This record gives sequence, structure tokens and C-alpha cells, in this order.
Amino acid sequence: MSGKTKRETGKDSILAISISIMLVFAGFWAAFQFVEPAPPRLITISSGSPEGAYFKYANQYKELLTKNGIELKILTSAGSSENIQRLLNNEADLAFVQGGVSEKNSEGKLLSLGSLYYEPIWLFHRQSMPLSKLTELAAKKVAIGPEGSGTRTVALRLLKKNGINDKTAQLLPTTGQESASALINGEVDALFMVASPDSHIIQNLLNNPQVRLMSFQRAEAYSRLSSFLSPVQLPQGIVDLKQNIPDQNVTLLVPTANLAVQKDFHPALSVLLLQAAKKIHHDATFFSTKGEFPNRLGLEFPLSDVAERYYKNGPPFLMRFLPFWAAIMIDRMVVMLIPLIALLFPLFKIMPPLYRWRVRSKIYRWYRELQVVDDSVHGQLLTAAQKQKSIKELARIENEVNKVKTPLSYADQVYNLLLHIDLVRKKVNTIKQAN
Repeated sequence: MSGKTKRETGKDSILAISISIMLVFAGFWAAFQFVEPAPPRLITISSGSPEGAYFKYANQYKELLTKNGIELKILTSAGSSENIQRLLNNEADLAFVQGGVSEKNSEGKLLSLGSLYYEPIWLFHRQSMPLSKLTELAAKKVAIGPEGSGTRTVALRLLKKNGINDKTAQLLPTTGQESASALINGEVDALFMVASPDSHIIQNLLNNPQVRLMSFQRAEAYSRLSSFLSPVQLPQGIVDLKQNIPDQNVTLLVPTANLAVQKDFHPALSVLLLQAAKKIHHDATFFSTKGEFPNRLGLEFPLSDVAERYYKNGPPFLMRFLPFWAAIMIDRMVVMLIPLIALLFPLFKIMPPLYRWRVRSKIYRWYRELQVVDDSVHGQLLTAAQKQKSIKELARIENEVNKVKTPLSYADQVYNLLLHIDLVRKKVNTIKQAN
């Protein structure tokens, strides 16, 4: 009998535990719908030409991301316009994009993680050809960059404002080292280039005595006509104090280089990239002070919510102190544990009463039948047949009660029921028989 008792008790315990587990799993499933998937371990960036600053910075990002277990695949490109198209075509997850080159078909589809640095518009020309205004480029050979480059987009905008187009000047689709060599060799009269001052091509041109850098005398007017442009000063002698390069202050126009991402780019990777951007672009440059970049100014696309929180509050708490993947794992686990914690407290309160109710229900059901027998004989005169029927019914109830197995902590209620059955039996036996 003790073996049966244990089996019956075990069934009740298993049922209670099963209900609890089902509720917890339901909570986990509901919470899982709100948990961000784990970050991908491979992402792709569209940079720029191999000799440009975008490509150089992309490799610095790759080095920092590799330390955190993320592989960054670098794609070279003609420039910002091609980078935007790659993002729109899902060929890249993120890209460097120059301010002022976005197209209407990209509106609402891409986000920015911030501005990384000033990207000056350099207009170099032959030393023998004085140049103070863009209108003087009429009938000249001008390298403006290939299709898909940010340089070409901005150069065409500026030239158009000055009445220069492919009918009034020879606009050549060359850029980078090719156009720099052509300028030095006298094959072109001027070239546009949008690049970081750290670019070795820019450095070589600044130090070459055969070419000269034009100062935008009407920079303020350009900046008011094109909101993505700002005027900055390249101070005299900053390139080389000994040689006094440049030999006077030069006013340049600068858009900013943006880090653009797709709208569904993983939030944790966004934070990791922002941390990398702070390390890479934090230092002072020719045009910015230390700590000025990255920032949320001069953006080509709307700032992502993740970046907004980052600039306001810094990285999430866990990512400040833990390795990237450890922080991600804990952050996801916390979200999953919320339903468990939320359910366990009510379960601790609900399950004991529920268990007690189930055990007692096995006993109380026989009290109802016992009460029926008691009511049928109370204050009545019974025939012999009726008396015998009541005694048999009590015997049946007693037999069924003896089959009810409960935990020892509820055994007193079973014995109380058996005593009450015996009490009704005695009552039946003492009732006088009807003639």
C-alpha cells in the first residue's frame, strides 16, 4: 500500500511541476519574441579606392572588430555613390558615405551612426594657371572623378552653381593617383578631390611645387547655398612649417564622412562600431580638435536610435566592462530571465494552494456522496431493504475512500472521512425499522 501511496503522490507532484514548467516555457517563448538575435560574425563594408582614406580606415575598423570576434569584409568602390547603392542593394551592411551625395531613392532606407571626420574638397591646379574662382575653369581640362564617386557628385554641384558643365569645360572621369599624376604632368589643368588630409595623394600634392591649392574665397556663400558644406581654414605652415606649406591660410569647403548602415543593422554591432570610431577618429586633425569626432552633426542620413543613445549616455553598461560577446550573452539572458522571475513568484504562491485543492478534491467528492446517504436516513423510518441498501452504499464509499492515496500530510483528512462514514453507519444501524 505504501508503494501505491508514493505513486499516487508522485503523480500529483508531477502534474504540479508539469504545469509550472509549461507556464515557464510559455513565458520564455513570449520573451524570445522580443530578444534580438545574436549578432552576425561576418559583416561587409563598402569603402573606397585602395589608395583612399576610406580603405585605410576600413582596415583599422577590421583590426578592432577582429579583436571582438567579428570579421569585416572590405569591398573597394568608386566612392560614396556606389557605396550607397550597395547598401540599398543589400550588397553591404555598412559603408563610408560623403556628405552631400545621397539620392532620393535612399531616403528613409538608410541610417547613420555619425560623422567621422571632415572631408575637405581639395581643388588643386597648375602653379602656372592662377585660379581664384570656379568660373575660371571654363574651357579647362578638369578631373572630377569617375561615375559613382562622391568627388564627382560634389564637383558637379559646385561647377553647376558657377555655370560650368561638360559643354563649357572638359570634365574628365579620373581621380586618385591617376588624376594627380595627370595634373603634375600638365595633362589636366585642375582636379577636384574629396579626401582626408591624411591621404598620401593629398600630402604629395600639397608638397609638390608644380601645383597649388585653391582657396575658396566665397566659402561662406557656398555653405549657405549647400547645407552639407562648412568653411574651414587650413592654417599657413600646418603641412610643413620648415617649408611653410601652405604659404598662406587657405579656406576650404568640407562635408563630413559618415558611417552609414542599413535600417536593420544589429544594435550591438552599432555600439561596437561606435566604440571603434571613437578610437580611430578621436585625435585632432588639420581641421578638428581632439574629441570632436565622432559626432552627430552634418549627417547624410537620420541618426540611428542606438547612436542617439550612445552619444547621449555612452555605451551600454555591460559593454563598458565586459568583452563584447560576454556582454551580448548576458544581455540576452537577462531578457530571457524576466519571464522566469515574473512567473516564479506567482507560481510559488499559486502552486501550493493548487496542490492542496487537488488532493482535497479527492476526499471532498466522497463527502458529497456520504451526505446524500446521511440525508436519506435522517429522521426516517427505514424498511429492512432500505436499511440494507444504505449499509451497502456506505460500504462502497468506504471501499473507494480506502483507494484514495494522499501524501502523509493529508492522511488525517482521509481518516476523518473514514470516521464520518462509520458514524453514519452507526446512525443507520440504530434507526428503527418500519413495519
